[in-house]
Amino acid sequence: MTRRAVVLAATVMLGIAGPVEAQSMQGMDMPGMTMPTRQKPVAKPAAKIRQPVKVKSSRTKRKTTAKGSAAPMTGMTGMDHSAKPEMNLPDSATPPAPGVHKDMQSMPGMDMPADQHGGHDMQGMAGMSGMTMPELHQTGTGLPAGNAAAPAPPVDHYADRQFAPGDMAKARRDMMSEEGGRAFYQVMFNLAEVQARQGRDGYRWDADASFGGDINRLWLKSEGEGLFRGSVERAEVQALYSHAIGPYFNLQGGIRHDFRPSLARTYATIGFQGLAPYMFEVSGAFFISTKGDVLGRLEGYYDQRITQRLILQPRIELNLAAQNVPENRLGVGLTDVELGLRLRYELTRQFAPYVGFSYQAQTGRTAKFARADGNKPQTKSFVAGVRMWF
Repeated sequence: MTRRAVVLAATVMLGIAGPVEAQSMQGMDMPGMTMPTRQKPVAKPAAKIRQPVKVKSSRTKRKTTAKGSAAPMTGMTGMDHSAKPEMNLPDSATPPAPGVHKDMQSMPGMDMPADQHGGHDMQGMAGMSGMTMPELHQTGTGLPAGNAAAPAPPVDHYADRQFAPGDMAKARRDMMSEEGGRAFYQVMFNLAEVQARQGRDGYRWDADASFGGDINRLWLKSEGEGLFRGSVERAEVQALYSHAIGPYFNLQGGIRHDFRPSLARTYATIGFQGLAPYMFEVSGAFFISTKGDVLGRLEGYYDQRITQRLILQPRIELNLAAQNVPENRLGVGLTDVELGLRLRYELTRQFAPYVGFSYQAQTGRTAKFARADGNKPQTKSFVAGVRMWF
């Protein structure tokens, strides 16, 4: 019975060792490494079992009768070999580690510990003699440090590499001129209206023209008013150079010449014009005459679209004087105020008739000059006119 148990235990141990030796080496094909050709296992005869010497105590060493027999297998976890019979192992060497082919034990410089899943640790293969690992392709910051000259920086215009730079510069200037750098012009009549008053019907105009590009332009402005059965009461013309100081505002400077109300007078002019937040069109200017008179003006309007064609426009204009100018019937301070409300309908974007209401009031010493001349300082008018541009 004891002999059968020993034979059965030896068979089980051989069955465990067989799959370990037969583990596949697939994926171990590396440059510079030649793997031994695996041979089919040859059936070995059953190991000859020898009777062990009776163990008198746990400290007594077991004796073997066969010369060169292997030491007891004490490295297997969980197995007690103190009372087991000994087995004759081949004379080659110690059994291979789990997960390592037995033929790879003899490769010099090779240390292949097995991981916890039975696979091979690739770090241990760095010491294999004759084995060369492939070099990775290095780019960018992975390149080794050096002292070579830096490459030439790219040019802004790639076409200059293929064509003469002078010809390409001219082509770009022509393109900018045709696609946005061209000179534009516009003539606009903001106000061209008839004013119906009590017994003193009159007319009024406010027009401007501009010519130039997006940054620099020439502006011509004119405004005035008069009576149908009388002469022109007020008329002026301005010639201004305009320079864009931002996306929405222009700085303007030039001259202004007054033909009326009485003596012709010329002023140096500096001012601004642009689009304020919330889409308010605003402008302002200071005027200094050849006689030293200083005047000022502020005006603005807002287009409130009721529909795409029906537009309500409130408007305000303030005129000021830094001193009394009796010959022009102007007093110091705020000389006059004009408030207007006009409703226009755009038949086209360039042509829009309108109707509305206008209130003008002279204030302070200017009002006293008007009363002294027999005129009313305040005037209310119903207006009808056309706003057009081309």
